[in-house]
Amino acid sequence: MLPTDRLLAFGITAFVVIVIPGPSVLFVVGRALASGRRVAVLTVVGNALGEYLQVIAVAFGVGALAERSDRRSFAQGFTVGATNPKTVVFLAAILPQFVSRAGGHVPVQILLLGLVFAAIALVSDTMWALAAGGFRAWFARSPRRLELVGGAGGLAIVAVGAGLIVSGRKD
Repeated sequence: MLPTDRLLAFGITAFVVIVIPGPSVLFVVGRALASGRRVAVLTVVGNALGEYLQVIAVAFGVGALAERSDRRSFAQGFTVGATNPKTVVFLAAILPQFVSRAGGHVPVQILLLGLVFAAIALVSDTMWALAAGGFRAWFARSPRRLELVGGAGGLAIVAVGAGLIVSGRKD
């Protein structure tokens, strides 16, 4: 079905893309600093499943799903994962290149590669969540530190928005 060399090549490529911090990592670290490790890890799991939704969308064209309740951290992570533009670009542009058309069952191959991606992301983002959760106590001892983290996160979001506006310009 899916040749081992393609699976290995995809795993390496996915690892490189995943370990570069993006919106998911920023969100997870923010959750860890604000609410602790438990909330951050639930956010990671929700995010991983949200990202896998993108795999399903690539394989079959299925739409997004979000929920709201006592599982708020999970649902928020799911939403970030399902709408993460870094993941959308990777899965839509790069993942299909690792599929073997001769191997048949293209949607099954995509789902398998997506599981590799999700597993790597789950491990990587959990490490970020646990590390940031460990720093939470240090940040919590100073309200000023928490304000600086929140301000830096806000500035990062504004910078990303400004970058998108500028890059979309045609002179």
